[in-house]
Amino acid sequence: MRGTHFFKHLSCISSWRISSQPRRLIHGIVPSPLSQRRLSSVFRNFSTPSSLPTTHLLTSPYFSVRISCPKDSADMLSEALLCFGASSTSMDEQGSDEGNDKICIDSIFSDRQDVDVCISHAADSIGLKELPSYEVRVGEQYDWIKKTQESFCPVEVTEGLWIVPEWRTPPDAHATNIILNPGFAFGTGEHPTTKLCLLLLHGLIKGGEHFLDYGTGSGILAIAALKFGAASSVGIDIDPQAITAATQNATLNNISPNKMQLTLVPPDGRTHEVVEGQRSNSMGVTTESESFDVVIANILLNPLLDLADDIVSHAKPGAVVAVSGIISEQVPYVMEQYSPLLESMSVTEIDDWACVSGTKRRGLTVN
Repeated sequence: MRGTHFFKHLSCISSWRISSQPRRLIHGIVPSPLSQRRLSSVFRNFSTPSSLPTTHLLTSPYFSVRISCPKDSADMLSEALLCFGASSTSMDEQGSDEGNDKICIDSIFSDRQDVDVCISHAADSIGLKELPSYEVRVGEQYDWIKKTQESFCPVEVTEGLWIVPEWRTPPDAHATNIILNPGFAFGTGEHPTTKLCLLLLHGLIKGGEHFLDYGTGSGILAIAALKFGAASSVGIDIDPQAITAATQNATLNNISPNKMQLTLVPPDGRTHEVVEGQRSNSMGVTTESESFDVVIANILLNPLLDLADDIVSHAKPGAVVAVSGIISEQVPYVMEQYSPLLESMSVTEIDDWACVSGTKRRGLTVN
């Protein structure tokens, strides 16, 4: 999160979302200077529930909010709600009539969030002239957990590769199954950007590589790299809950600490600190410059642009660097920023979401 909230982070349980991204800058637009400053301010001063015990989050009630908004603004408002405090969003497209220009967004808010303020900021940030109408009801802890688990189903990323919730049975016991309990972190395998990164990794890893997941969230990419044959994985994140979730997911997949190192970084991201409990890891801190054969950052547009030098600095000369978390129309901004650093660049897309990859230029010096 360098200057903005850039790692895949959710403030509460959020894996039951049907579609869209957690806590990313509003996709579909390049924010105006005003809205960009507003979002940056929110993220710089972001006070996450990570300082609260996990048990508090699991036993707290929550707000279930149903928002009616114009269809042409629904995607952006859904993303904006996540930026300003919603833990999850889903759109009820089946419930909208063809002749009706409105669509409903169902969202979940922690009971610590001011729903009115969050919705007002979200609507303002995407330029809605009128505040959308919405209804709020209080949900109980049991409903929240049940809804989370019921809606997270096994996901087949490609033939022979499944992302399977911890509480479900793998559909194919002989496939490469990544067992996952996202907890409070992003990365369930459902979102197109995660799929794009997994497919890229699946094709890149031949055996013995050292992999860096820049913003690890649930640890899904770091785990996948090892299952594909990488020698080691390092995942970094600014959120202690993400590190906790990734650690637990590594255990679920029988991955030992000497294969997968998880590192907590401060908000500026430039000084790496090993999470408490990981100090005995025999790998030590391996996030130095030019240490990795593959580096992937699936985060936010603005941080991807601002931190291009730092992201690429971790890759060996000639190593593959990939960035995702962007929509297709934002690709030119990423290409312009990374073309001095990478060569042989290419773009892959799923459902208007994109992943840009290339190889680090040899002889390149980055700070």
